[in-house]
Amino acid sequence: METQNELIKQVTAKAEKWLSESYDAETRAAVKAMLDADDKTDLIESFYKDLEFGTGGLRGIMGAGTNRMNIYTVGSATQGFANYLKEAFKDLPEISVVVGHDVRNNSRKFAETVADIFSANGIKVYLFDSFRPTPELSFAIRHLGAQAGVNITASHNPKEYNGYKAYWSDGAQIIAPHDVNIIDNVNRIKDVSEVKFTGDESKIQIIGKEIDDAFLAAIKTLSLDPEVIKRHADLKIVYTPIHGTGVKLVPESLHNYGFTNIIHVPEQDITSGDFPTVDSPNPENPPAMAMAIAKAKEVNADLVVASDPDADRIGCVIRDSKGEYQLINGNQIVMILLNYIMLRNRELGLLKGNEYVVKTIVTTETIKAIADNNNIKMYDCYTGFKWIASVIRENEGTMRYLGGGEESYGFLAEDFCRDKDSVSAISLMAEICAWAKDRGMDFNEMLQDIYLQNGYSHEQGISVVRTGRTGAQEIAQMMVDFRANPPKTLGGSPVVTIKDYADLNVTDLTSGKVEKMDFPTTSNVLQFFTADGSKVSVRPSGTEPKIKFYIEVHDKMADKADYDRCNRDAQVKIDAIKKDLGI
Repeated sequence: METQNELIKQVTAKAEKWLSESYDAETRAAVKAMLDADDKTDLIESFYKDLEFGTGGLRGIMGAGTNRMNIYTVGSATQGFANYLKEAFKDLPEISVVVGHDVRNNSRKFAETVADIFSANGIKVYLFDSFRPTPELSFAIRHLGAQAGVNITASHNPKEYNGYKAYWSDGAQIIAPHDVNIIDNVNRIKDVSEVKFTGDESKIQIIGKEIDDAFLAAIKTLSLDPEVIKRHADLKIVYTPIHGTGVKLVPESLHNYGFTNIIHVPEQDITSGDFPTVDSPNPENPPAMAMAIAKAKEVNADLVVASDPDADRIGCVIRDSKGEYQLINGNQIVMILLNYIMLRNRELGLLKGNEYVVKTIVTTETIKAIADNNNIKMYDCYTGFKWIASVIRENEGTMRYLGGGEESYGFLAEDFCRDKDSVSAISLMAEICAWAKDRGMDFNEMLQDIYLQNGYSHEQGISVVRTGRTGAQEIAQMMVDFRANPPKTLGGSPVVTIKDYADLNVTDLTSGKVEKMDFPTTSNVLQFFTADGSKVSVRPSGTEPKIKFYIEVHDKMADKADYDRCNRDAQVKIDAIKKDLGI
């Protein structure tokens, strides 16, 4: 293990290179301040490693340094990406890319830097005129026939962060072999002078409303019951973009579907990278939804929906049996959407036997039950929509995609886009609300129906945050410990199966039999399954300094009146499992 003195020596050498004339004055001053400071914490955190592509691309805190988001780390990533595109598409007369960004501080600056570098490398750039939802970037790549794309966004991370998502020609985030090849090309850049920062304006085309219109028209085709919307056009829908990009398209899409009563949260319609009304702009956190819920109470709304800052994730609040507004979790959002899509496809006679849905391995198993009950194939894949997109790509032309989602509030109802999409998900969620109302049900009753027909489940995600270099080491050690000493019981039920995606082994603890899983690559994920049907998944985040635990418990509902009892029992069991895990 390296000593603190060796580490300081290493990061000092890296930082001193950033004092050269290749870097702008502001950057040089920031680095010099870190070098001169008695406390070397900022210096170490900024330079102890280089930002790397994870499950969501490049993501980090903004600032000077190799481990920070700035025009130089963004520049090196883009130059490496450009070099790889020129290798991969060398036979094309012209290579083109689409560049988009969210509302975060520096996002426009980083997007323009990316556009300049691509254009300086002879690559045509379609640059959005201002911020746009992430899914629209994915759509635009396919719509324009581009070879790749870059979106500058840190999704729902705190305001200090920004990020860089790289996309391939199918509109999906990059996976192997392209991710590794891009990193190889980035690593070959040894000096910032190798990055071509001076753009070629003739290669940059500004795009905007024409792509918006095409995207919204495509989303309108996903509607499965236009007549029910006509009957409930005045449904009271509260929507908040939480200061993000969704304000551009979500209200317009809802109007496009036929809804006339969209109620805004004016303070949160203001686009700002400082996210002034929330501590965290994440719709899965109740405080981020507080203003929308207050507005819903004020107007007696039927539905509350939200999108995160880059408008790929959806938040949803429904009324419970007592009339209280309750945030539903990401698993329930996926269940509701997929259940409706499968049911309506069946009612409309659209099922031909080649349909499928997709979920990630940490998402509720109840989705498998819903698919099985509809005789529809379900695929499991790794966390991250690039893996759902990979399944879509593999089945292109032979099977029909109905939808896919993950527990972290992401859903994709379409295949003309290849990243999670809150614009279409919110539009469909409003349609489902109208559909339920047409049948004399509220959302809560519809959710209970799903559990009654497919089995009850309750899920809870817990994130243990460990920041910085020491935090990364702690998280790595936790995974080592779980592998060396897996839990024998969870919540009073024996662990009967362990799935380790690091070696793709499934171990049956009853028989001792070990089998291999069929997955495209390995991943640092562990899963424990108990005799009573509980599932616990453990994985370090690929984009944030945390280790995530996903707990899922199951029960049988005798009738709708049994729902509250199931909820109470499930929470008791989840608390017991958390204690067993030491979290």
